[in-house]
Amino acid sequence: MKTLNYNHLYYFWMVAREGSVVKAAEELMLSQPTISTQIKDFENAIGQRLFDRVGRGLTLTDAGRVAFNYANEIFSLAQELINALEDRPAGRPQKLAVGILDVIPKPVVQQLLEPVQHLSPPVRLICREDKADRLLADLAARRTDVVLSDSPISTAVHAQGFNHLLGECGVSFFATTSLANRYRVGFPKSLNGAPLLLPTDHTAVRRELNLWFERKRIHPVVVAEFDDSATMRVFGQSGQGIFPVPSLIDEQLQRDRTIKLVGRTQDVRARFYAISLDAKPKHPAVAAICQAARGAL
Repeated sequence: MKTLNYNHLYYFWMVAREGSVVKAAEELMLSQPTISTQIKDFENAIGQRLFDRVGRGLTLTDAGRVAFNYANEIFSLAQELINALEDRPAGRPQKLAVGILDVIPKPVVQQLLEPVQHLSPPVRLICREDKADRLLADLAARRTDVVLSDSPISTAVHAQGFNHLLGECGVSFFATTSLANRYRVGFPKSLNGAPLLLPTDHTAVRRELNLWFERKRIHPVVVAEFDDSATMRVFGQSGQGIFPVPSLIDEQLQRDRTIKLVGRTQDVRARFYAISLDAKPKHPAVAAICQAARGAL
């Protein structure tokens, strides 16, 4: 009867979750050769190849995907065991670990999480920004309680979870005063040939913007693309180009004297989701986030 080496399984799970031996080694604070050796020993023990090398990266084989799904379940149960046995002294705040997609603007994140600050007993927030695949892997392993995303889980993604639509709004365009004055007249047609700062193609709002530009026959000059909304805003404040934001935060941005509103549209929708492992959120803070957002957005 074969036995499973859980250290090998954990190293495999970290490499699959992080997407490379290099990143897994940094997370585990081990050398790359050590991780590679452990993975090779694991593959030899189970008689299956778990990774294929594509360029400089690694992709899971069919056997690797099966092993990764089981590893998610195993380490999820392990985390549940730790949580169940954890000694919670009286008065210690309950934790809420939130995974946040880095494309969501920080003011939106603050607004969505604001209800947590008013709960009694108090809840301590732990926020982690990252890419969707890593955040969903953490959710599956119960390292986080909820993921805030700009799109629901795709059927193409091998991840468990339930999508809770928090709300949606239109999109506004901001720029420095000189750029705003130049391109405000005739909006949105004025964006034709205008310098734009945009989210990268893998974001939901960028895909909607592309379709909107096509329908309106607008061909902007894309100066730069960003995964992180805060970096995009900094570039916009420096005068590099016009940038889009959810209209939800219009009022807040208009208090910033370095930028002005160029225009807004309701034809492009920014949507926000809470993704949890429960069809009906059990964590009181997650339930509060969902309830408050649906009433406000």
